[in-house]
Amino acid sequence: MHQRTIRKPVSFEGVGLHSGKRVRIVVSPASPDNGIVFRVGDVAIPAGPESVVDWHYATTVGKNGSRVQTVEHLMAAAAGLGIDNLDVQVDGAEIPAGDGSARPFVALLMGAGRAEQAARRRTITIPYPLRVGTDHRWLSIVPSSTARITYTLDNDHPAIGTQTLVYVPNERIFAEEFAPARTYGFLKDVGQMRKNGLARGGSLDNAVVVGKRGPINGLRYQDEFVRHKVLDLIGDLALLGRPVVGHVTAHNAGHDLNYQLVVAIQRAVGLERRPVGAALRVARGEPVRTEAFLPSPGLAVT
Repeated sequence: MHQRTIRKPVSFEGVGLHSGKRVRIVVSPASPDNGIVFRVGDVAIPAGPESVVDWHYATTVGKNGSRVQTVEHLMAAAAGLGIDNLDVQVDGAEIPAGDGSARPFVALLMGAGRAEQAARRRTITIPYPLRVGTDHRWLSIVPSSTARITYTLDNDHPAIGTQTLVYVPNERIFAEEFAPARTYGFLKDVGQMRKNGLARGGSLDNAVVVGKRGPINGLRYQDEFVRHKVLDLIGDLALLGRPVVGHVTAHNAGHDLNYQLVVAIQRAVGLERRPVGAALRVARGEPVRTEAFLPSPGLAVT
């Protein structure tokens, strides 16, 4: 397989989910081995683990004081469509929310067309089992000849309950069954989130809002919640810059654990671009734990 980029620049604008501000991006072709690079003014921010500066409710990359928030849905769209190299100019500090899913970005990139490049695409092969998290929230990845994600979301809200899904990378399945899954939040949390500077652009147009009795604005899939969790994981794993060949198993994970797994994989395959200690300091003291795989008690896979 060869690397891919897009054929022509395309633009997209809208409201940032967390900032609430109007933002615009221009996505352009990039050269082989460029990866995905976000640009804020003259500052280039590579979409890599070393650029991650925050992961609370969204993945944020930054450099030299410039930041781009909520990159995961655009990253997931690129990964799902097999696009390796992009230049993303950001007029603002956040990627537009669109409808809260990756579907608008899939449409954007498909509309730009895809161009195969001369350089070959390199994959990441997992050398040994890795695990991050606790007994209740965790991610693991084990060596495998194919890529696969098995995700279990277990929530005590009656509208969610226990949802389990398996995803094997496939462009059509990604575009039709995972990209449209929207981010979600609970109505009871909105006030506190906005006090903390989050969800200021959130609305019924760009998120599934869950009230006491269930989703206020309906669902696209009965298990849309776990589908969106898989979507976020795809986008965060894309920070590694190469497709990962291994079996990921997730239980109630989020952006924080996604990032910890990314750093663990980076360390395991020797892809660090700076000392491990520096990468872990970015993680605000949250340790990355790698260990032999042990089954987690209570995991139900159906």
